[in-house]
Amino acid sequence: MTQDFSYAGSPAQIVFGAGSRNRVAEWIARAGCKRALVLSTPHQKADAEALAQEIGPLACGVFTDATMHTPVEVTEAAMKVVAETGADCVVSLGGGSTTGLGKAIAYRTDLLQIVIPTTYAGSEVTPILGQTEGGRKTTVRDARILPEIVIYDPSLTLGLPVAMSVTSGLNAMAHAVEGLYAQDRNPISSLMALEGLRAFARSLPVIVNDPKNADARCDALYGAWLCGSVLGTVGMALHHKICHTLGGSFDTPHAETHAVMLPHTAAFNAAAAVSQLAEAAGIFGGSIGGGLWDFAKAVGSPLSLKEFGLTEADLDRAAAIAVENPYWNPRPIDRGAIRQLLQDAWEGRRPTD
Repeated sequence: MTQDFSYAGSPAQIVFGAGSRNRVAEWIARAGCKRALVLSTPHQKADAEALAQEIGPLACGVFTDATMHTPVEVTEAAMKVVAETGADCVVSLGGGSTTGLGKAIAYRTDLLQIVIPTTYAGSEVTPILGQTEGGRKTTVRDARILPEIVIYDPSLTLGLPVAMSVTSGLNAMAHAVEGLYAQDRNPISSLMALEGLRAFARSLPVIVNDPKNADARCDALYGAWLCGSVLGTVGMALHHKICHTLGGSFDTPHAETHAVMLPHTAAFNAAAAVSQLAEAAGIFGGSIGGGLWDFAKAVGSPLSLKEFGLTEADLDRAAAIAVENPYWNPRPIDRGAIRQLLQDAWEGRRPTD
């Protein structure tokens, strides 16, 4: 029997297909904009500058200091460039760090956003902004944060390193898994979550063995869109709270942290969300936590928080922060249980549901 539910589809324009990144200037013009500020991380500076050249007279400048976890001070520096250039839209080229900066600017200015993802982060289709200030990462959900146009070009992911492809993919998968047991889940979001998980279950093993496989890259980007769309539709739970704690307070790498934590948070909630996670568990061999851990290991993902330089002493503080203002979760959250979950993830143990 179908549960009672409320569903609101994303109003974003999705443009998907090989070569679609060549249409950026067209979409800027369609949106009625004339001064686009191109954003990227320092690592993708050359690509951002090349994109600005391709956009031509519709580009007003480039800002290439986007940083992981969206520090407020970086956003403030970008806001000065927005003011100096008179930008009327931003074009975010890259992964979650660049998308986050574009969202932070839009949250403050309501400028139109065009995002060109080059990873599988999925945040480009959510109205959620995570930003860091004073060693704490907080999230805000607002309609202004949702990018208006997302251009998915699988050819841009062909050069994404295998390790980054794996952790970025598992990051996206975490959105889907949490969406399956979210308090405000609905039949459409659950269908999208399962389809996204299947897409990654198919594509990531192929990418590991054949990184230039265009079909697998297309499948993974399709999965990223689906998984991100789920996160944009429903609420977050324990997994995202812990990852925001680790990233914001201990500066652990974003996608890698999601990749390590996903099997453990899924296993933690498995008994409280048996029916909601049943089909997902089937995709990964019948056990959601253990199956996800086996999958992560098979595709070469990091498996322990210890790999990021965290100490056991850090886990006590992380557990304390994680239970402050907790997100809704299907299983009750207490500090002792979270501390044990973090210990298991720190050691890299295979979880059991």
